[in-house]
Parts: sequence; structure tokens; C-alpha cells
Amino acid sequence: MSSGEGAGYGFRRRRDDTVSGTYLGMPAFPRAATAATRDRQLRANLTHATHTIRDKRARAVAELPDWARLRAAGAAIKDRTLRHLDGYLEQLEAAVTAAGGQVHWAEDAEAANRIVTELVLATGEREVVKVKSMATQEIGLNAALERAGVRAYETDLAELIVQLGDDLPSHILVPAIHRNRREIRDIFRERMADWGRPAPEGLSDRPADLAEAARLHLRQKFLDAKVAVSGANFMVAETGTMVVVESEGNGRMCLTLPETLISVVGIEKVVPGWRDLEVFLQLLPRSSTAERMNPYTSMWTGTTDDDGPRAFHLVLLDNGRTDTLADTVGRQALRCIRCSACLNVCPVYERAGGHAYGSAYPGPIGAILTPQLRGVGSELDASLPYASSLCGACYEVCPVAIDIPEVLVHLRERVVEGGEVAENGRRVRLRPARGHAAERAAMRAARWTLDHPGVLRAGQRLAGRMRGLQPRRLPGPGRAWTASRDLPPLPAEPFREWWRRTRGERRETGR
Repeated sequence: MSSGEGAGYGFRRRRDDTVSGTYLGMPAFPRAATAATRDRQLRANLTHATHTIRDKRARAVAELPDWARLRAAGAAIKDRTLRHLDGYLEQLEAAVTAAGGQVHWAEDAEAANRIVTELVLATGEREVVKVKSMATQEIGLNAALERAGVRAYETDLAELIVQLGDDLPSHILVPAIHRNRREIRDIFRERMADWGRPAPEGLSDRPADLAEAARLHLRQKFLDAKVAVSGANFMVAETGTMVVVESEGNGRMCLTLPETLISVVGIEKVVPGWRDLEVFLQLLPRSSTAERMNPYTSMWTGTTDDDGPRAFHLVLLDNGRTDTLADTVGRQALRCIRCSACLNVCPVYERAGGHAYGSAYPGPIGAILTPQLRGVGSELDASLPYASSLCGACYEVCPVAIDIPEVLVHLRERVVEGGEVAENGRRVRLRPARGHAAERAAMRAARWTLDHPGVLRAGQRLAGRMRGLQPRRLPGPGRAWTASRDLPPLPAEPFREWWRRTRGERRETGR
């Protein structure tokens, strides 16, 4: 099954495409979301997974009486670091170098891919194992390595599912959230042999069996690999320490067994010191996996003669982050610690899925981060600030208090007004957004109705009397709306009648 068929984002990628594994060529969010929301299986998978994760997170957060203070502390640390980012990055570079590592600066995705490719080719190896990394997805590293004749093997279970299925990640924490167990079993049966050890005969869709199949498939990769590529959740400036948190242990294998380790990390991931790191090691696991602490927290500082990789390279990635930092409203997106809590509560993401966002960063955080990293000059990127209902649920759960609705409105203003913005060191002209005639007509009709209380009351009474005749799908222009949504049931009585019956009687009797 191709990713275009199974993931529901509206187009099919060719297996021989040179940009396979990237988000190039994705349609604008409205078109991609229209296709995705019609996939009932996709919607069922997403609803089940996101509701399960969000409920667990809520219970884990409720255990801490000082959660609000931790959240405020995390936001304050991030803001202070971003204000002095140049100084902390220089401190980090000096510490990594003193510990035996090498630091490389990458202005954009092209530079980062070139640096990593050259480092891998210099070892003489043609295979690398990878730790789950959002930064390498952002720059399309796997496709760049493939063009150079280097094969990258994903070792995170969910990333492995995505890679074997010739698919794209659709969630920050659970990249294969759009797949159910039956689909994963079929992918393992059909594709594992193409990448290494085949799936066991008669593989079932039991989670334990699927995990064991992945474990057996990856074990030899870990033992044979000489080069590994990772990202990092945090970088400690005062010591040059890299930090990766995970739940499976695959990352630990990649970080310790190979002879060469290359880490690609966004410049915003730096924290000043260990006391600051302590705050985030409480915020991140509860917000992401609903755990009190991550099962695996790996830390390394440079290289040693006795253990771990013999060579360590840190590639510090800008790729639009400096331009984002210059925006006093939008820069708060750089606080993000990639917990994915905002995705799990977002009604838009729950129905459209991650692929519709056309970026490695889906959901509410992607809707504000991607347009700033890439600019809003393209149709896709200009559409992302509108991929939200502005309900505010994302802000309520964000562990570093990113006001995503505020940034969305700010970016919408930029799109509508047009003009020029800084993008990767150059000035880019924005295209003003085009309005939709049907939407404007609907808003005018709603305004007229609300301005005429008598018409509104008559409509409510009519709807109440026709409750038994309520259709599952609306006719005419409403057909498009109900094609991807279930029509909500009408209440037993209009609000005005309920108010008159309950509150009106109290007023008359003086209660």
C-alpha cells in the first residue's frame, strides 16, 4: 500500500521519486485535509490514539501540585535562553570542542545535509542507523543520504513502521499514529525483507509480537553499524552535554555502539545549565508519554577513550530559526520541546491527521513553526496559520506556555497583508490571501440573522420541530461540510426556550 493510499493526504508518491521521504510537493492544507477527513479509518485511528494519550497525560500532570509553576519556569528559561542565544551557543561550542567533539554550523537544510553526507562518506561506510530526530526529518536527511548512495535505517519503532511503509511521519511523538495494528502487521510482512531480516512466519497483530519482530529485525543493524545519526532533545551549554530522551532503548543502542556519532540539532535546543535541564526533564515526559520520567535518558559529552563512539560531530542547525527569533510574537514557537501535547487535544489534527500539514511538524505547533522556518511565500505555508479553530486547547496543555492562538492570528495578519519578510537571509514577497465567496456569503447571512432576533427565534423553533427529520448529511453547499464531519444532534429544546422555562420562572416568583 502506498502512503498516498493509506495516509489520506491526497496524492501518491512514487517509489523512485528522488524526494521520497520528504514533504516536497504537498498540497495546501485545505485540499490535503479534505482528502484526509474523508478517510474514516484514518479518523478512527487518530481519535482512538489521541484521546488515549491526552487522558493519560491529564492524570500524570494532575499528580504535581506545582505544575503551573514548573510550566512558568520552563517558559522563563526558554525565553531567557533565546534572548542570549548567541552567547550560549558559543559557550556550547567551546565545551563540545574541549570534550573532544567537533562542531559544524549549518545555515540551512542544504548545508546540513551536505555536512552530514560528507562526514558519513569520509568514514567509508554506506549505511547508518538513526535515532528518532525531528531535525533530520525537517531537512530531509534520509533522502539526501540516499542520493549519495548511503542508506539510513530508522530504529525507533514508529519511525521504522513509517520507513518500511514508504510513508511519512504524521505525529511528533508517535509518527505512525495513523496506522492500526493490522496495517502495521501487513507492512512488516511485506517490507521487512527488503530492508534486512524478514518478519517471522505467521506474524500476528499482537503488540508484543510486532515489537519482537522489530527487535529481531533491528538487532543486527545495531551490531553492524559503524555510523549513527541522532538529534537531541536538549544541549547543556555549560558542559557541552547532549541529551536524548526515549521510551524504547533503541536510541541508547545507536548512541553507544557505533564508532562515529553525528548529531543534528536545532540551535534553539540549548539550555544554559543542569539546573535548567532539571525543569524540562519533569515537563517533557508527563506532557508527551504521560510518564513520571523517561525510561531512557541518554547523555554524552564529547568522546572518551574507553567507551562510546570514537568521533562525535555536532551539526548546529539554523534553517530559519534566526529569522523566527527576530519576530517578537512568533519567536515563542522556539520554546517548543516537541512533546506533542498540542496535537493530542487539537480537534483539527484529530480529524485531518499529520500529513495534511505538509511538514515534519504537524498539528498546532507545526501551524506556527513551519511558516516561520520556511516563510509563508508558498500556498501550503500560507495556509497553515488557518489550520486551526483557535479554540485554545493547545495553549492550555503546552508545558512551556506557547500561546499558539496568538501566534496563529499574528501569522494570519502577515499572510493577509502581504509585504516582505526575512526568509533564510533574503527578502521574500508575500502573496495576500484570497477570500472564499461562499464563506463570506455565509458570514453575511449569519450576521443578518443574528441582527434580527425574530428570524433567529423562528429558525430555532422550526429546527426543534424538525428534530426527528434531521438528516445525516446536509444538502447543497452544506454537503462539503458534512462529508468530513458528523452532523451534531439537535438539543431537546432551543436555548431561549430553556432559559425562559428555567430562569424566567424564577424571576417571576422572585427566587
